[in-house]
Order: sequence, then C-alpha cells, then structure tokens
Amino acid sequence: MKYEHWQIPAAPEDAIKTLMDAGYPYLVSSVLAARGVTTSEQAAEALEREKTLAYSPFLMKDMDKAVARISKALENGEKLAVFGDYDVDGITSTCLLTDYLRSRGADVTMHIPRRIEEGYGLGCDAIRALSESGVTLIVTVDCGITANQEAQLCKELGIDLVITDHHECKSELPQAAALVDPHRKDQPQPVTEMAGVGVAFKLAAAIEGDQEKLLDQYCDFLCLGTVADVMPLTGENRTMVARGLRALANPKRVGIAALMAECAVQKGPVTAGTIGYTLAPRINAAGRLGKTAIAALLLLTDDSADADRYAAGLCQLNRERQELEQQIWEEASAIACRYPPRAPLVLASDTWHQGVIGIAASRLSEEFHLPTIMICCDGERGKGSCRSFGGFNLYNALSACSEYLEGFGGHALAAGLTIRRENIDRFRRALGEYYRQNPADDLPELTCDLRVDDPHLLTMACIESLDALEPCGNGNPKPLLCITGARLVNAVPIGGGRHLRLHFAKGGYNYAGIFFSCT
Repeated sequence: MKYEHWQIPAAPEDAIKTLMDAGYPYLVSSVLAARGVTTSEQAAEALEREKTLAYSPFLMKDMDKAVARISKALENGEKLAVFGDYDVDGITSTCLLTDYLRSRGADVTMHIPRRIEEGYGLGCDAIRALSESGVTLIVTVDCGITANQEAQLCKELGIDLVITDHHECKSELPQAAALVDPHRKDQPQPVTEMAGVGVAFKLAAAIEGDQEKLLDQYCDFLCLGTVADVMPLTGENRTMVARGLRALANPKRVGIAALMAECAVQKGPVTAGTIGYTLAPRINAAGRLGKTAIAALLLLTDDSADADRYAAGLCQLNRERQELEQQIWEEASAIACRYPPRAPLVLASDTWHQGVIGIAASRLSEEFHLPTIMICCDGERGKGSCRSFGGFNLYNALSACSEYLEGFGGHALAAGLTIRRENIDRFRRALGEYYRQNPADDLPELTCDLRVDDPHLLTMACIESLDALEPCGNGNPKPLLCITGARLVNAVPIGGGRHLRLHFAKGGYNYAGIFFSCT
C-alpha cells in the first residue's frame, strides 16, 4: 500500500459533545471535530451548500476590461472566437461561454485545439485561421496565461485578445486587452481558487450582471469542470458543485442525460465520485484521442438522437483510451525500474500516445512514489506530461530547469512541457539535482477521521448521516473511518484478478470490503 504511516488521532471529545449538543449526529460531529471544527457556527459554515455567490466577478483584476471589450463586440456584431482546452475543464469552459454569448446574439465560433496536431493552448496556426475567417476578438478559457508569442501575433493581425485562465502565471504576462486569472501576482484578495470553467462563468456573470440566474443555468457545466480539475470543494466551489450535483440528478441537457444513461448512471443522487470516476473520464477520452468535438457537441446539442450517438462514441473512445493507457504504463514501468530509486522519473519514447501519457504518469508517480515526467518524442522535439508526488512543486521545478525546455505551464501538481530531444538527458540531470536540494515530503500519511470501536455506529442510518458532508473531494475529503483489531477471514479475487473482495470479523460482527487495484 502507498501509505507507510497511519495516523489515528484521539477523538476530540469536548468538540464532539459541543457539536452534538447543537444537533449534529455523532459521526458528523466526530469527523468535523477531527478536522478542527469546534463550534456550531463553524459547523454550519462547513456544511452550508446553498450559499449565494458572495464574491463579485469584478473582484478579479481586468474583469471590467474584459466585459467592456466583449460588450463592444456584442454591440457591433463582431465575430468572436472562444478558444479553449481539450480536458473536461476546458471543454465545459468553452461550451459555457459559447452558449452564453450565443444566447446574447453573438456570432461565435469555438475552437478547441486537437491535442496531437496543435498541442495545448493558443496556437499561431489557429490564430491565423481564425483571422482569415473574420474573427476580430478571441476570448480564451482555461488557457492563454503564458501565450506571450501568440498574443503578439494577435496584435499584428489586428485581433483583440481577452485571456481568462486559472493556471500559474509567469513573470511576464501576455499583452492582451484583458487578462483575467486568479493567480495573477497583482490580483487583489479575496478571490477563491477556481477551475477554468469557474473563471469563464464569472466572466459571463459579469456581462449578465446576475450570478444567481446564470448559476442555475450553468451549474452542471461548473460542477463537471470543477470536480474533474480537482479544485478545492470549499467556499464558492462547494456551492457551485452542490447545485450542479443536484441538477445532474435529473439532467436538463439531453447530452448529459444520454451520457449518464450510456454509463448506466441511474437517476437519483449524484456525487463528485460519479463525475470523477464515470463521467469525466469519458469526456476526457475525447480530448486525449483527438476527438474533442464529440464531447463539445454532446454538451451543446438539443437533439436526442445526436446525443445518444455522441454518448456512445465517448464510451467507445474511453475503452480505447484504457487499452492504450495499460500498454503505455506497462512499458514505462519497466523502463522506470532502471533509474535511481530516489530521483524524479523522466521517461521518453517515440511510440507513446501523447493523449494518454498523463494518466500513465499519474500511475507511475503513485507506484514509485516519485514525481514523474513522460515525454512523447516526434522528430527532434518532445511533449511531456508531468505529475507530482509528495507535495513536490512541479511548476517551481520546471521554472528552475527552464533553460533545457522550449516551454512549460501548469500547476504545482500537474504540468506540461515541450523539449528538444537533445536536451532530455540534461533536463533529467538538472531536475534530479533540483529534487535533491528541494525534496518532496515523506510518503503521505493516512490520517483517519475516527476510529470506530462500537459496531453500532456503522448502521446504514449512521453512515447516511455523513451525506451532510457532501460534496466531498479535494479540500473536503470523504470521511475516513478506521476499524482496528479485525481478523481477515478471506480474500477473493474479482475483476479478472485486479481487485480483492475481503471479509473481516471483529467482536461477533462481520464486515465486507473491496481492495481496488491490488495488483
């Protein structure tokens, strides 16, 4: 198992009693108290899901400039382009802003780059093509914050550029009509951490002048993109996702309904896990295999027959993605065994599929407990996907080794890069040296919220009381309860031997469990 240390803290009895006196069930009180919630007011704040959106879109720097330029385009009937990204966050961002602007009567085309042919973010060839088609204003979503060269090309072609993004910024920002990104170094506080779709929503809400109206309209898109991009499910994100999950229980968009039906997601309560493990991988598969248009068409269609066809196509793409991922992971895992055990993995191949290496890199980082970079080489250049481990800040590391890179961007935990083949070995050595000087944390500890000694606490009613903590995810993890001293009765392989069904016994009670991905 990936956790070498388990932390089972003593239950904070005084705080638990305070919360129970305020009317919260024992398990809910115990989990909240274990996470530092000690008063009824704090508990109400932590559990609240139906807040209004407190932060004005105009708290984000340059939002007024973005609204002014887009409003001018709407008034003058200009042709606009919404330029997005090929992951779930980018696709939902693109669809949200495109749908909203079209509802305002705008002439809008959307462009999501093809992953293999065009790569991530604004591309010069795409900008030229959009210019030739008559576009006078490009609005980016979930990309653009590092597109200095592309911004200059827009200026030369007479295209105005409004950038909305949520990725880390470099020291030199692109020259644009507006640049909206909560990670701007000069961004006033407070602005919550949000996905690209959250920033796109804030832009639409700023134009509309009514956040609540648009939240009802686009909470499903917000929910999909925010959960898929692993944003903290606290603050406004919690409100957006909670509202979206409720909407997804009875989806109004025929495309989302068709996808849920194709995945055999039953109508009823939908959780963040439903998105993370079922819906998001299928939408992502389109971008990974160069068929992003299918996902965008699914989200925007009003035709049930088309929706069914698109949904079936996404599920088929996801099956193809799984097969490719397994092949690449097996090959990369064998290569990784040849490298020093305590240096970041920097692996390269001419045969790997660019769209799938990010998932394989995540699996390798977990397997070897190391930051992992996988590079697909094509000719003299390569494109890499980077995944962190143990809190290691990838963005800072890539910045420190940037002399060996042609470009990079992303977050502390996940990033992308481009590199010349001749520099891969030099980059590997430089990254290894940086890692030695700035090591990651030790292996993550498994910290339980509560040790359960009384089996009566595990009744269905007690467990269902924990639903009050939903939506769970990054920043608000699912409750983790621990039973100690249990005896393993048997272990039965299931799922073709990939998983184990376990049976335990303790104190006259029997328990069943599943150990996923045990091989």
